[in-house]
Amino acid sequence: MAEQLQQQRYANEQAVVSTQWVADRVKDQKVRIVEVDYDPKSAYELGHIGGAALIQWGKDLNDGVRRDIVSPQGFAALLSRNGITRESTVILYGDFNNWFAAFGYWVFKLYGHKDVRLMNGGRKKWAEEKRSYTTEAPKLVKSVYPEPKADWTQRAYLPQVQAALGKKDWGLVDVRSPAEYKGEITAPPEYQNEQCRVAGHIPGAKSIPWGKAVNEDGTFKSQAELEALYRAEGITRDKSIIAYCRIGERSSHTWFVLKELLGYPKVVNYDGSWTEWGNAVNTPVER
Repeated sequence: MAEQLQQQRYANEQAVVSTQWVADRVKDQKVRIVEVDYDPKSAYELGHIGGAALIQWGKDLNDGVRRDIVSPQGFAALLSRNGITRESTVILYGDFNNWFAAFGYWVFKLYGHKDVRLMNGGRKKWAEEKRSYTTEAPKLVKSVYPEPKADWTQRAYLPQVQAALGKKDWGLVDVRSPAEYKGEITAPPEYQNEQCRVAGHIPGAKSIPWGKAVNEDGTFKSQAELEALYRAEGITRDKSIIAYCRIGERSSHTWFVLKELLGYPKVVNYDGSWTEWGNAVNTPVER
């Protein structure tokens, strides 16, 4: 009952589930639990939820040749080898406070998977509750997942962001750290391989770091708290909202908050983010 009351605070009650909800369904054949990691060696390989499959952000959710997300064919192959069908309830969780799990959720939505959810709090919450992990590889039975059609309406490209500059009915959210927003650094120290030519932010963007949307344990704040957070910066539901960060993972987390938890009708994720904008010739920059 307590979990039900918690979920009712959000616009999409199905989008997020508790660690207890997941623990109660680890053996449910209709539920596929998937850990999405940036670095499996420091997360999944050290221990994961029993039966959980692994999706690697760089290897599995991104194209191996060009700067893009995984292709429709690649997505179908990925889900097939992880035993996921169109009817599966897919629960995603991961490292870095669900940054990469949120990116995975966004990709699942782009490709039209109907029932995908985030485990509230990710690995951090599960570990804090001292729930069990295993290093045993899951026994997965391959499925046949059909090649999906993409819905690009929830994705922003560079020209769309450029066209939105200065328009009152659009809102830009920079979810990076204040130091990145101010142009003091181009990337956090641990991501130096993703540097940009210039530092700063897209003109007119509001600085609302992704971490302001979560509690200390990594779970999402209440709907009322989230509404107040974005409304205070002029990011309101009557506008078309673009979220961006550096490579699209943190902005996926904010996209999830705005789209699924708050129910904003027009939200897109600019996954090109600062590594595209900060390297493109003649794009305007503010500091």
